[in-house]
Amino acid sequence: MTQREQAATAFDNLHTRHAAALMQQAYLLTGRPWLARRAVERGFRLAWQHWPEVAVDPDPAGWVRAAVYEYALTPWHQLCPGLRTARGPRKPSKAAGPSDGALPAALLSLPAPYRRALLLHDGVGLGLGATAAEIEASAPAAAGRLTHARERIAELLPELGLDGHPPERQGEILRARLSGPLSAAEVTPRTAAHVRSGSERSVRRTTRAAFGATGLFALVTLVMMALAPDHSTPPQRPLATAPHTRVSPARHHDADTREQRNAARERRNAARERRNAAREQGNAAVRKKLREARLAPDLR
Repeated sequence: MTQREQAATAFDNLHTRHAAALMQQAYLLTGRPWLARRAVERGFRLAWQHWPEVAVDPDPAGWVRAAVYEYALTPWHQLCPGLRTARGPRKPSKAAGPSDGALPAALLSLPAPYRRALLLHDGVGLGLGATAAEIEASAPAAAGRLTHARERIAELLPELGLDGHPPERQGEILRARLSGPLSAAEVTPRTAAHVRSGSERSVRRTTRAAFGATGLFALVTLVMMALAPDHSTPPQRPLATAPHTRVSPARHHDADTREQRNAARERRNAARERRNAAREQGNAAVRKKLREARLAPDLR
C-alpha cells in the first residue's frame, strides 16, 4: 500500500467515526440541516488538505471539530440568501420526546459563544480546561458561559428538571438530551471519498487561479514596461561654456548714461582746449605786432 493510500484509509476511518456526531453538533449550532452538512464537509476538506498536520495531531477529531464549529458559526452566513432562508429546527414528531425539538430551538436562543461552550462541555463531554482552550477563553470565563447557558435552558425548558440540581447533574441531564437522535439525521453527511475528491478539486482550482493571476500580473507588467518611455539612457549634459552674467535692464541703462556723460565731458574739454588755443594764437599775434612797432623808427 502506498503512502497516499495509507493516508486515504486513515482519513476515511476518521470520517466514518466522527462525521455523524459532528453533523448533529453542527445542526445544534446552526439549526439548519443543510448548513450543518456544509460545515462538516468543509471541516473534513480542510483536514484532507492539511492531512500531514492532522495525522500527527494528538486529537485529529478535535482538529476537525474546531474547523466545523468555526465555519458553522461564521456570521456572514446570514448574508447568504440560500442559507438565510434555510429551514430552521423542525417541530418534534409524535414519536419524539416533548423536549427533543424544543432543545435545539432553546440552544439557538443563546449567543453563539455560550452555545458553543455548552455544546462542548455538556454535549461532547470535554472538561472545563479543554473547553476553555477550544473556545480560546479563560477557565473562569468558560465556567461563566456554562452557568449562564444552563440557567437560560432551565428557564426556557422547565420540563428538563435542571432547577435544583448541582452543575454536575445539570451537565449529565443535558448530555443525555444532546446525545439523543435529532432531526439532523434527516440530512446525512457525504461519504469520505466524495469529501476527498471535492477537496482535491478545490485545491486544483485554487492552484490554477493562483497561476492565472500570476501570469496575468506578469503580462500586465510586461505591457506596461513596453509602453513606458525608456529612461535608461542618461540625458546628455550641455557643453561647458563661459559663465554668462546676466545684466539687468537697469544696469544697462546706468552704463549708457555714464558713457553719455563721459562723452559730453570730453566734448566740453575739447572745445575748451580749442578756445584756449585760439586765445593763445591771438595773444601771440598782438605781442608780435607790439614788438614790430617798438623796433620800427618813428616817422616824423
